[in-house]
Amino acid sequence: MGKKIVIALGGNALGNNLPEQMVAVKETAKAIADLIEEGHEVVVSHGNGPQVGMIQKAMTWLAKNDSKYTLAPLSVCVAMSQGYIGYDLQNALREELLNRGIKKAVSTVLTQVAVDPEDPAFQNPTKPIGAFMSKEEADQLIAKGDHVVEDAGRGYRRVVASPRPRDIVELDVVKALLESGQVVIACGGGGIPVIEQGNHLKGVPAVIDKDFASCRMAQLIQADCLIILTAVEKVAVNFGKPNQMWLSDITPELAREYIAEGHFAPGSMLPKVEAAVEFAESAPGRYALITLLEKAKDGIAGKTGTTIHQ
Repeated sequence: MGKKIVIALGGNALGNNLPEQMVAVKETAKAIADLIEEGHEVVVSHGNGPQVGMIQKAMTWLAKNDSKYTLAPLSVCVAMSQGYIGYDLQNALREELLNRGIKKAVSTVLTQVAVDPEDPAFQNPTKPIGAFMSKEEADQLIAKGDHVVEDAGRGYRRVVASPRPRDIVELDVVKALLESGQVVIACGGGGIPVIEQGNHLKGVPAVIDKDFASCRMAQLIQADCLIILTAVEKVAVNFGKPNQMWLSDITPELAREYIAEGHFAPGSMLPKVEAAVEFAESAPGRYALITLLEKAKDGIAGKTGTTIHQ
């Protein structure tokens, strides 16, 4: 029987600029279509690091060089990136499905993700965003209350918080589209970060990790499997060392031991493993898979990748 799957695409699935993205999404669509062809229900999420950075730099340049324009908030830049990545990805996937004789609609949902305004991450911003700036420009931002750090002698950069996702605002839309038989693209770039103020949703300057957002979405739609696609076929301990060991099948308990021993790099493999563990423990029978994009089909079949399950 087919499974309900959330696929979290890594950066290698989208490229670093518009021309690269147009090429990359065609290969990405093939890997996703393989799973759909096997009868699985699929929701797709994706990163947006290069894309949202490009948008923010462009909007900042425009505001500096034309007084008619103001700086675009980070939440707006995330929304822009969701729109144009979704546009390319849904069209590539639609075309690939039609080429295989599969008539299935693909929809992108501009997705807001609610975060806790009291999340400790807001007191310790760590995610660098935007272009490098001078000391004078940095001082101006600091005076406005922004957080800025010096970056290894290359200049100053703004840093923002990376809070954990609490809720998916458009969850009912994602569920309805999925139940109608569509393929859904949602929570792009970790989602547009918002805080709830009564009935009002306020965008906040933050970056939500897309693997944690994908994990949260997978839990809320009652998915069977969370697939986190990255640049390696399997997760490893002692990575890059003579005693490197690839992991094929591990429990959450063993994964936590490896985390405690410092085997996974923060900002790289660590959040992927943490998200996989969280999902695998969220309900009986759920499991997570970490592997290469082109190995997703084999991974679901149990032939490769790192599977984390209870």
